[in-house]
Amino acid sequence: MDGAKTLRAWIDQAENIVFFGGAGCSTESGVPDFRSVDGLYHQQYDYPPETILSHSFFVAQTEEFYRFYQAKMLALDARPNPAHLALARLEQRGKLKAVVTQNIDGLHQAAGSKAVFELHGSVHRNYCTKCGKFFDAHYIKAASGVPRCDACGGLIKPDVVLYEEGLDEAILNGAIRAIQAADLLIIGGTSLAVYPAAGLIRYFRGSRLALINKDATPYDGVAGLVLHAPIGQVLAQAVD
Repeated sequence: MDGAKTLRAWIDQAENIVFFGGAGCSTESGVPDFRSVDGLYHQQYDYPPETILSHSFFVAQTEEFYRFYQAKMLALDARPNPAHLALARLEQRGKLKAVVTQNIDGLHQAAGSKAVFELHGSVHRNYCTKCGKFFDAHYIKAASGVPRCDACGGLIKPDVVLYEEGLDEAILNGAIRAIQAADLLIIGGTSLAVYPAAGLIRYFRGSRLALINKDATPYDGVAGLVLHAPIGQVLAQAVD
């Protein structure tokens, strides 16, 4: 039995599935990841991306932060791919109880998923740091220079978790509870190298762990099923 058929059988037998995903879920939608050969970490800027995307850089060099952020982090034309759509179908059938994602692009919700824990926030939520007014990603994308609140003139900050910032405690706890309750955990499109997000796997108490990623990960040895293949292809075959 090949890997996709095994995953299909596991899904059929499971009652409480949780999906934990990373950048590989979105690269098939044209969203660049951070660590691949073509990712943001291999492009040339005045500062490394991890420096630009830090809290201290946002405060100290807000204009340069936004120049990078508007150009490289707002893939607003991206559309859900077969992986996102398959997961949404699983949720609609009552099988998938939660998506835990490291991505900030909102593509799971665009595909129809409702129970989504966004560990690193979302580019689609932006708030004035002075009055708290909400702004969508299109407002940020269209802004000239540093985006300012049209009500009070305050600085707008994306609701994304920058380097040096902690994860939202409520979202983190919700993700932990979901993973603890799962009987099948499907991990996909992540190198499992970014902490504390990658550390959530240790909360899984179920018997079946499936890992789908193009490259090997530190957890390949503990997963019951490992598929080194494009996640959209695998999930489309495993979920009809």
